[in-house]
Amino acid sequence: MATTDSDVDDADLRSSLSLRELDIPNRIAVSPMCQYSCETDGLPTEWHRVHLGSRAVGGAGIVMTEATAVEPRGRITPHDLGIWTDEHATELEPITQFIREQGSVPAIQLAHAGQKASKAKPWEGNLPLQPDDGGWEVLSPSPDAYPSFPGDRPAMRKATVEDIQGVIDAYRDAAERALDAGFEIAEVHAAHGYLLHEFLSPVTNHREDDYGGSFENRTRFVREVAAAVREVWPDDKPVFVRISGTDWLDDRESWDAEQSARLAADLAEIGIDLMDVSSGGLHPDERIDGGPNFQVPLAERVDEGADLAVGTVGGITEPEQADALVRNGRADLVFVGREFLRDPYFGLRAADELDGEGESAWPIQYRRAVQ
Repeated sequence: MATTDSDVDDADLRSSLSLRELDIPNRIAVSPMCQYSCETDGLPTEWHRVHLGSRAVGGAGIVMTEATAVEPRGRITPHDLGIWTDEHATELEPITQFIREQGSVPAIQLAHAGQKASKAKPWEGNLPLQPDDGGWEVLSPSPDAYPSFPGDRPAMRKATVEDIQGVIDAYRDAAERALDAGFEIAEVHAAHGYLLHEFLSPVTNHREDDYGGSFENRTRFVREVAAAVREVWPDDKPVFVRISGTDWLDDRESWDAEQSARLAADLAEIGIDLMDVSSGGLHPDERIDGGPNFQVPLAERVDEGADLAVGTVGGITEPEQADALVRNGRADLVFVGREFLRDPYFGLRAADELDGEGESAWPIQYRRAVQ
């Protein structure tokens, strides 16, 4: 396991984790999960305030926003959360304040959807939107990249070097706004087939310039974005990067666990503090062997190759299961997604089941329900 300030032999799910000068009260993080619940301005709504705030009340050590677009064309749908203006930061600040008041750490995932942008909401078909229907031109590392979804694509163009620099600047500006909004952790989203992952994988990156071809070139964009965010993020606060540990495309040249471990080592040198290891999301041909802990081996491989903390996600639904991942040194941090949708109080349930804290772990307003 990567070395952190709080490493002890008896670390468990309920023990604190210190990254730089930030103390995280436990090893449970709410995984970023898109809500598609903004108006078309990217501003948070009461839904976001209640959705994120209730998970902080529910005992999560870290509450992370959904993928938050660094520029308008970086949204998956017109209804994604954004942070491309100062107004976004102003509207997010009351949410981060409430999260902090509950003893949790507010975190933000900074994202750009790339060629997977300009879609309808999932429950409205998830099909590409044309400009006349509220869509927009999308960026791709290569114009011949295989589309991730069916339907007539909106205008797509190969990102120029100027486009790439513009996106890097957008990440830097978004990180500064996120800091103004009160977030303690910034995470760069480089997974799930979105723009940075599209550059990492040879499946979607067919470029022949400094941003394509070799491992060094394909990872250049991610390294430059991570460096830009780290440059403006305070030295006493951590920066995470989420990656897809594998494309799940073993029948062709693709992104895999070995490259993920190598990238993690490079990012550690930049000053990235934790790799949040997920997988897939790039291509319709991927075949994922799901199940409990199915992505944990990817996190372990990354952990072997780099001196930074590692988070894992995927099929984690029970407190004892999550606790075992930390106790056995398989991860420093456990990201819980769908189980937090089913049970906003998963963190409190873990405190009860693992520590026997019972009612003392619950907010005083709720204790009559658990006495």
